[in-house]
Amino acid sequence: MSKEEQAFRPGTGPEGERVDAAAIAVAPEDAPRPTAEELPAVEHYFGENAELAQRYVGHLASSGIERGLLGPREIPRLWGRHVLNCAAAGDAIPEGALVADVGSGAGLPGIALALARPDLMMVLIEPLDRRVQWLDEVVEDLGLERRVDVVRARAEQVADEIDADVVTARAVTALRNLIPLTVPLLHGRGQLVALKGRSAAEEIEKAQKIIRKFKGHDVSVETFGEGFLEEPTTVVRVPIG
Repeated sequence: MSKEEQAFRPGTGPEGERVDAAAIAVAPEDAPRPTAEELPAVEHYFGENAELAQRYVGHLASSGIERGLLGPREIPRLWGRHVLNCAAAGDAIPEGALVADVGSGAGLPGIALALARPDLMMVLIEPLDRRVQWLDEVVEDLGLERRVDVVRARAEQVADEIDADVVTARAVTALRNLIPLTVPLLHGRGQLVALKGRSAAEEIEKAQKIIRKFKGHDVSVETFGEGFLEEPTTVVRVPIG
């Protein structure tokens, strides 16, 4: 491992017996496949990694459901509502960025972004042990260890160790609570890219005071995936510094 890679890895998942991820994933041919309408988006966002993305969906549909990371009702919507929704957010991230994904959970958006954007380095920050174990297994099975690190911690616990260019979060908390958790990971410059829904503008309005406190500016609501996704991805972008 190079010095650069050693410097990149601020932490790892819990020690202990590892599960053979290859044995617990739904085989790609058995996992939910993208619909005919979704296929152009899969090709656009994942390109040569489309089969790896299919394998990731297999993990979500099997062990991800079994371990409670997602509900079984999400299986038919794994591609459109989850994986492609997250991949589209990559259009908001500059090339070659070090991205910290806070509250990574089932790897959404972190693993989806790593598959869609091979130029990114990812740190998946997740405090729950069972989720960290699952993330470690999936990252290993997908062969992403050189670009994706999994850290078992709360974001505020590793703010001194991780200096990210971009912080991402999806379904973690309201923006006014999210900013104090995520912005310290940027160390005064960079951007928060928060995947949000229809309440994005309302969340920004309620977070004005905290945005100013953390030196945020030019906050915007942006959509990505038009022409590819049935429901484009909504992102709140908060530049810092």
